[in-house]
Amino acid sequence: MSFSLPDLPYSHDSLASLGMSQETLEFHHDIHHKAYVDNGNKLLADSEHQDKSLEEIIMATYNAGSVAQNALFNNASQHWNHLQFWEMMGPGMVGMPSELESAIVESFGSVDEFKNQFASAGASQFGSGWCWLVVGDSGEMRVTKTENGVNPLCFGEKVLLGCDVWEHSYYIDFRNKRPAYLSNFLDRLVNWENVAARL
Repeated sequence: MSFSLPDLPYSHDSLASLGMSQETLEFHHDIHHKAYVDNGNKLLADSEHQDKSLEEIIMATYNAGSVAQNALFNNASQHWNHLQFWEMMGPGMVGMPSELESAIVESFGSVDEFKNQFASAGASQFGSGWCWLVVGDSGEMRVTKTENGVNPLCFGEKVLLGCDVWEHSYYIDFRNKRPAYLSNFLDRLVNWENVAARL
């Protein structure tokens, strides 16, 4: 398969009033995400992975041990991460569905405690990376963080929510205030119906 860059599921300016500007989405989606797609396709061409799904490519190249495999992993994984990220946000300001809220309370004690752990994971990720809400083998939700483009697929975990904490995701709107970006993401940008559908 080849990688392709889908359109955003909303207009570039539709999140501006919620703290993510049109300029950020133009840089993040149209330039950064497109680069992962373009570079990934160059690396995928004529490789042994060209007939695999995106998820299969990620699993086959994670820690594969060669420069070429690592480069393909980085671009494939970041492509997957961003495909999820765009869908996990939205302009609708939809409340958290009750079944998701109940599951979060069961795992974390409260929604506020989940948000505290999620924001702390993102703020404490040194350098570039992601923070995640995942479901592990035990079936219990937990918060994790990964460096660079690594994602929970690499560890057999199901992703419910992820937030990009690379600087290009927030620097235009929040400068170096990553904690403020994370709080805004949780309180104003998350499409909780999308998260609930992943349960």
